[in-house]
Amino acid sequence: MMRALVCRRLDGLDGVAVGDLPAPELDHGSVRIRVRAAGVNFPDLLIIQGLYQERPELPFAPGAEVAGEVIEVATDVAAVRAGDLVYASITHGGYAEQVVVDADQTFPVPDGMPVEVAATLPVAYGTAYHALVDRGGLVRDETLLVLGAAGGVGLAATQIGAALGARVIAAVSSDDKAEAVRSAGAHDVIRYDQQDLREQMRSLAPAGADVVFDPVGGDATEAALRSTAWKGRLLIIGFASGQIPMIPANLPLLKGCAVVGVFWGRFARTDPQRNRRNFETLSTWWRDGRIDPLVSQVFDLDHAADALRLVGGRGAIGKLVVTP
Repeated sequence: MMRALVCRRLDGLDGVAVGDLPAPELDHGSVRIRVRAAGVNFPDLLIIQGLYQERPELPFAPGAEVAGEVIEVATDVAAVRAGDLVYASITHGGYAEQVVVDADQTFPVPDGMPVEVAATLPVAYGTAYHALVDRGGLVRDETLLVLGAAGGVGLAATQIGAALGARVIAAVSSDDKAEAVRSAGAHDVIRYDQQDLREQMRSLAPAGADVVFDPVGGDATEAALRSTAWKGRLLIIGFASGQIPMIPANLPLLKGCAVVGVFWGRFARTDPQRNRRNFETLSTWWRDGRIDPLVSQVFDLDHAADALRLVGGRGAIGKLVVTP
């Protein structure tokens, strides 16, 4: 048995509590990791409500990204060895003392990188890089608008956009979030708690944004779509606002723009080699100082629900991490 944050009913935070789960069984092509850090993400809230694309059998632990030591490998795994320090992506199970993951979804922690930082790479940085490079085709000197820019994936997109040489416009909702995105490389900041997003975009980027990174949804999506440039790309990442927008179909027609869905989890499973190359690039960028993931708070397992509550209330800046 192992300690974990256990979801026993699909009732959000009311359905989770710290308890015991059977240690997961090692399968073909998999490795067992002793979890030292687990990143906290908005989909973790969705999965404990039964609202995520995948619905594991109860009881289970949430948590989609981890970092720690490999303590056991399947007999058919050669590329990963016991003792390796790795980070990894999974569908669930990260808020626990151990997790079993496919070897293809494990990546070596760069020398000198704290495990708390490594645990933030798979979902936030994997999603942002895949979105901006693979799906959005963002290139130097283009204009990137990032919604929800101070959250985990938004801050990753801000840093990656700056690393790619784009002009980054970051939309946030408080003074401390504005400071965080400026430190991450944003060239301009829109305070959509005080300013109209569409009007500010007319002022800052009259020609529109070449790429919009949207993990928020709700009313902001249509305003951002109206702010795209000719042949722009609106990247649909998620719906942290809790509202799935209804996009007027005439807007992509009039702007000649594309509305692009980004489902990094499926991409990582269907194209693991390209996903690995993406993380190799991100590791190089971290060593070169081009990206610097912000871990703003660390929670022990007994307070993991507090971390989820903070993310659900959109009060987190950068990434939160649980240390089982």
